[in-house]
Amino acid sequence: MDFSLTQEQELLRAALAGFLDARYDLERSRDAVKTGAGWQPEVWGGFADELGILGATLPEDVDGMGGGPVEMMVIAEELGRALVVEPYVDTVVIGAGLLRRSGGDPAAAVLREIGAGQARVAFAALEPASGHTLHDVSVTARREGDDWILDGTKVVVTSAPLATHLIIAARTAGARRDQAGISLFLLEFDAANPPAGLEVHTYRTIDDRPAADLVCTELRLPETALLGAAGEAWAAIEPTIDEAIAAICAEAVGAMSKVLADTVEYTKQRQQFGVPISSFQALQHRMVDMHMELEQAIAATYLAIYSLGGNAEQRARAASAAKVTIARAARFIGQNAVQLHGAMGMTEELAIGHYFKRLTAIESEFGTSDAHLTRYAGLTRGK
Repeated sequence: MDFSLTQEQELLRAALAGFLDARYDLERSRDAVKTGAGWQPEVWGGFADELGILGATLPEDVDGMGGGPVEMMVIAEELGRALVVEPYVDTVVIGAGLLRRSGGDPAAAVLREIGAGQARVAFAALEPASGHTLHDVSVTARREGDDWILDGTKVVVTSAPLATHLIIAARTAGARRDQAGISLFLLEFDAANPPAGLEVHTYRTIDDRPAADLVCTELRLPETALLGAAGEAWAAIEPTIDEAIAAICAEAVGAMSKVLADTVEYTKQRQQFGVPISSFQALQHRMVDMHMELEQAIAATYLAIYSLGGNAEQRARAASAAKVTIARAARFIGQNAVQLHGAMGMTEELAIGHYFKRLTAIESEFGTSDAHLTRYAGLTRGK
């Protein structure tokens, strides 16, 4: 299998890397997160108008460029390298993936807005008792006349404070943990002015991303809010989340590459006993181990990316294998980078501390290592 990028994909990488190097300052980004709007709208606008990356993987029939998983990987890796907090995965991978698989005119309209940089989507899936089991859905949706009435609580809805649209997973039939009976509902959204029946509690996560908990109390939605067929949303959710896992694995590869490069450079400058600490054999061995973990993470990410077009079982196995590999590498590289930088590695002033927090969050995002090992074992049992 040829893992080399095409000329067009290399140009995409170079254009995005150049844009981020010139326009995405880490200090300014963290200031926007902590004291400003939570993101940089002008950067998002540049993604759409100057680079076109928001539509790069969207179908051509919704004015996208028709790119695939490799284009998604290239974009996510560069965003991870620059530690971008703007909601690419939540909007372009998860939001667009659910809309594309659900179909219908409302979904197509939002997909066009995503590509133009006008729509940002947050997926309300997790619940207080669900963990990362996305088919453990207790939020209910019942018919009342021509409307749907939603009741229940969603937690850790990342990017919700920035979203123009929400997609809410709710149960319309079946028992709590059944995969059948789950439906998706699309609504226009403004966190500062939510609709009647929806409470929004916003906060920042440990890795500086905006998130919210949502409480639905007889939230009334029109019949047109339903995406796809009632009770059949799991067929859209599962492959979309596997795509999101592959995307954050690529993001982690970009972040770990940056962390390793910065750590190697720091050890060349930091001196002890009159020589750079990079000359100490024990530290050289440690950095080689970090490099090996990164190479394994890259290989696992490529497997996940190239398996997205395979059958459901192949796709799921590769996504879970990549998630476990990435979680191990993220912890090893992140912790060793901090240790090699000393106490300053955890300060707000140094980039390493911010990368470490993001890598720590990725460890458990879309499921822990234990959860994915269990999933992988279940998929391979009897083979």
